Amino acid sequence: MFNKLFFLLFIFTNIYTVLHANERQLIIDQINRIENIVFNFKQTTNEKKEFGLCTLVFDNKLSCDYKDFEQKRILINGKILVVQKKKYNKNYFYPLSNSPFVKIFNKNNLVDLIQQAELQRNDTIEITYIGENKEKIIIFFSTDTYDLVGWRIVDQLKNIINFSIEIKYKNSEINSKIFEIPSIN
Repeated sequence: MFNKLFFLLFIFTNIYTVLHANERQLIIDQINRIENIVFNFKQTTNEKKEFGLCTLVFDNKLSCDYKDFEQKRILINGKILVVQKKKYNKNYFYPLSNSPFVKIFNKNNLVDLIQQAELQRNDTIEITYIGENKEKIIIFFSTDTYDLVGWRIVDQLKNIINFSIEIKYKNSEINSKIFEIPSIN
């Protein structure tokens, strides 16, 4: 009896492991096929909700225009993250290396994260990574298409940032001027 139970548990564990390994590879294959995506987003930070449109170009280029009062824009180009508040003509510059986005917007880093991090399947496939500074990143992928559908970041200060996306276009023609970093004020 004990041997049969052990054998069934062994078989179930192996099937479960193989399924997760296959899903990892399907996600990686999907990421490798994508050079850029244009998507609508909904961002919730603690309880504040924001909406807008983003263009992501692998590697490390992102332009997000928020539909808000401040006319906020987020720009990432290589190693710099810029938060623009057009209404006030203000630009804030940050090194990308201090941001968890370096794990998501760089294709090689994202693939490495998918290969190493914990995978869980719910309504979406969730890849969980906990960084050296205890920041937690959960990246969500569709269970049907294996497309990126969002991420959740819990930073060192315990701020929770949920970012859900709805892809409009993949591998479309992108004007590189949208990633130009503004001059320092």
